[in-house]
Amino acid sequence: QVELVESGGGLVQPGGSLRLSCTASTRLTGYQLMVWYRQTPGKQREQVADISNFGTTNYADSVKGRFTISRGDNRNTVYLQMNNLKPEDTAVYSCRLVHESGDYWGQGTQVTVSS
Repeated sequence: QVELVESGGGLVQPGGSLRLSCTASTRLTGYQLMVWYRQTPGKQREQVADISNFGTTNYADSVKGRFTISRGDNRNTVYLQMNNLKPEDTAVYSCRLVHESGDYWGQGTQVTVSS
């Protein structure tokens, strides 16, 4: 069983930055994909960005050029650097790890962009 723990959420003013972290309790081998999602009440969950263990990344159009997903040196942590934040980025951000051993989710972290 793999546990994912997110951190880094909070309140930030429009135009500000935050960096979210998602750390896995176990280092896995083989192909794996880490995905960041976000969701606000009453709206469908949106896939924000993803990164494979090969380093391949994908971004939603709504965050391209503002968000960057990356892997930490220990390979257990994935970051989501969010710059030029907008009020519409306000949401609960969750990470998901897809691996042959299972499909794992973190508990989520709140990001609020407001003046």
